Amino acid sequence: HLDPSRAQKEEPMKYAVIIEAGERNYSAYVPDVPGCVATGTTLEDVERNIREAMAFHLEGMKLEGLPIPEPTTLCAYIEVPDH
Repeated sequence: HLDPSRAQKEEPMKYAVIIEAGERNYSAYVPDVPGCVATGTTLEDVERNIREAMAFHLEGMKLEGLPIPEPTTLCAYIEVPDH
């Protein structure tokens, strides 16, 4: 059966974030949250900025009464044999 104390604790949702390297910076976006993007000059910057962008974006959605999208995108790295 369910533990009532656990049921009351909301697990944080985990979203896939795509980070791309540009010539002078990094950019990030969240496929499951259209319009949520960020940039940064380092990986640490872009990771911090996308977290802040997500918090801001989702808070805005809540304030507008919009549904929060469920995370559905999956990520995987695959190895490709040498050609």
